[in-house]
Parts: sequence; C-alpha cells; structure tokens
Amino acid sequence: MSRALPDIHARPERRFPLYDPSVSSSDRRLSLTALIPAHNEAGSIAATVAHIAEALERADIDHELLVIDDASTDGTAEIVRSLAAENPRVRYHRSHNPRGFGFAVRAGLDVYERDAVAIVMADGSDDPDDLVRYVRVLEEGYDCAFGSRFVRGSAVHDYPKPKLVLNRMVNVGIRVLFRSGYNDTTNAFKAYRRDVIETVQPLLSNHFNLTVELPLKAIARGHSYKVVPISWRNRKEGESKLSLQEMGSRYAFIVLYVLLERHLSRGDYERTGADTSAGRRRARARERVVRR
Repeated sequence: MSRALPDIHARPERRFPLYDPSVSSSDRRLSLTALIPAHNEAGSIAATVAHIAEALERADIDHELLVIDDASTDGTAEIVRSLAAENPRVRYHRSHNPRGFGFAVRAGLDVYERDAVAIVMADGSDDPDDLVRYVRVLEEGYDCAFGSRFVRGSAVHDYPKPKLVLNRMVNVGIRVLFRSGYNDTTNAFKAYRRDVIETVQPLLSNHFNLTVELPLKAIARGHSYKVVPISWRNRKEGESKLSLQEMGSRYAFIVLYVLLERHLSRGDYERTGADTSAGRRRARARERVVRR
C-alpha cells in the first residue's frame, strides 16, 4: 500500500502561547515580533538581526526576531541558525509557502508569537530605533504604526533616483484614491497589532504587493494608525529582490481590489468590538490619528 507524501506547503497550526487578548495593552507592556523575510541575504542578515536585537534590548521590549527563509540558496539559513543557537529570541523558520516575498511574510504571520508584528527588511535598510517608536505608538492604543520616509523628521540615504520618482508617483496615486493622507504606503516597514493581522485575512498577495495590501486593508477595515517619520538607507550588501517591471500590474490589482472592497462592501469586512473597553480606547485613538 502506497503512503501519501506530506504536503510541504501545508499551513502549520497557529500557536500564540504568549498572547492573551483578554489583557488590555494598558495592563501590560506590548511584546513585538520583528518579522524578517530573507532570500539570499547572507551578506547582511547577521548585522540586521544584531542591530534589531540591540535596539529592542536597550528599550527593554519583550521581543522575538523571526527570520523567514524564503528558499535561500546561499548561507542565510546557516547564519540564522547559528544566531538562534546564541540568542533564544532569534527564531529561524523555513517558509512553508512557495517562494516569493509576500508568501514569506504570510508564512511568518502564520507562526509569529508576540502581541504585535513589524515587518523589517533583511538588508539593513530600516533603522532598528524606529521599531522602538512603533512599539510606543501601539502602546498608545493605535492599531497600526506606519512609518514615512517623506515627512518632516525623516531621513533617506542613497535612494536610486528612478525608483524614487516612481515611488512618489505610485504613492501619490494611492493617497488620492484612498484619501488617507498617508504618503508612503508602498514601504513594507510597518507594525500591526495581532487583531489587525486577523482582521485583514485572507491575504492575497504573493509578492511585494503585500506591502500595500496590509496597510490598505487595515485602513479600509477601520483600524486606527499613526504616522511617524523614519530613516531609510539603501542596502550595502546583495541585490534588491524587487522587480519593478513585474510588479506594476500586481500593485494595481491589489489597490483596486481593496478600493472596491472599501466602497462596495457596505462595511461587511470592517472590524467589530467597538463596544469593548479596548475598542473604545482605540476608537478614541482613531480620532487622534495623525494624517500627514
């Protein structure tokens, strides 16, 4: 009798042992998962993990550093496993999804274990100190912490001019369509409470278009957010995995999909629970939302 082979892409059972939604954020410090998708980042992953760990330890934030290996063929896996052996807060997870940035992030969202999650690029382009600012924003009662590289107080280093021009055009278009006032939607580096991640399911994006699906769904489904200035610098090691030629139609699909949901669903997918104490606190935070 032949035996069925296991499905290597099967979605693992979710496990959230450190999260208790019955305890409000005012009763305890918020814990954070730094979710780091990595594909062939052997040249930068060790420094990225070390700098994030240092910043979060210095701020006394309970955390885990979850590196999702997106089918790397270099030494990324070995490096992260070595880091995990030295630091119990570092976790290595080989993506259980097919290859792709969005698939890797979605794999991480299946297995992360803290109260909130921030997506951090493995190339070291995001400033770890900004993670601390994100946690403080969430502790104020906001559902999401959105960074912007293009507001007063932000800093951008070595952004390639053609990509910068295209970035600003795309973000202006999204800003006009959603009337959000937010000008850096395409940047992946953002933080979300756990209930936001549950609310925006199911996620559809397999690639870098996930960077717009997550925040736009969070906005469309009624979550509060605050925008803070952040710092960004171009990678020093390896090559960018983003192919602008391949991503145009995928970005357009997700933007139009969420836009149609927002205007035609009659609120069917908006979050509920405003009658709870946490819901009331976040409703007040929504009234104070910063729209730059």
